[in-house]
Amino acid sequence: MVLRVDDMTCGHCAGAIQAAVEGDLPGTQAAADPATKTVTVRGTADAAAVGRAVKSAGYTPSSGA
Repeated sequence: MVLRVDDMTCGHCAGAIQAAVEGDLPGTQAAADPATKTVTVRGTADAAAVGRAVKSAGYTPSSGA
């Protein structure tokens, strides 16, 4: 799944989001890209769980990618 995160602006942001998703949702792989403002997630987590993980890192997921 691909989730848009408009307030991801730099590599630090991307690292924080990726770490939160992978840390909060074992068995997932995340790749955050500040250039496209998206995080791509592979695994069994649903969109709501990924959204909560992004929020736990202090960022706001958007409804569309």
